[in-house]
Amino acid sequence: MRINKLYIIFGMLIAFGVFFELAAHADEANEATTITFSAPVQIPGRVLPAGTYVFQQANSDDLSLVQISNPDHSVLYATLETVPADRMNSTAHTAIELAEPESGTPILVKWFYPGRMTGHEFVYPKELKQEIAQSKQEVLLGNGATASAQAAGE
Repeated sequence: MRINKLYIIFGMLIAFGVFFELAAHADEANEATTITFSAPVQIPGRVLPAGTYVFQQANSDDLSLVQISNPDHSVLYATLETVPADRMNSTAHTAIELAEPESGTPILVKWFYPGRMTGHEFVYPKELKQEIAQSKQEVLLGNGATASAQAAGE
């Protein structure tokens, strides 16, 4: 009888340990990342003014949806469809790829969460895809959870 109680207590301790370990990685699961842009940046359907934004997966069931909100999540600017984008090397920092057309606002093309080989490529209309393909591309790395993008005029 005493051995059965020990097994039950030991099992409960393991279950609580697993539960709290999963809860500690909530931000990693949805890839929540704070990105600050020093100039306007175009996303599908709109232009984000210079400022600080939180990028995260909309939910764990559909990894292709990315939400962009303000830092306290009180304003949702966009929920965007993405396609998986691969890169050769992961980095310890957030990485974003911008297309810099000769005329106009820089275009956000891809976003990679730190340590991941697969990221999110934003889906644009066909005309804009051609402009992106012909534009200079620049990858910007952030420190930790913040990427500062010096997007205009560089």
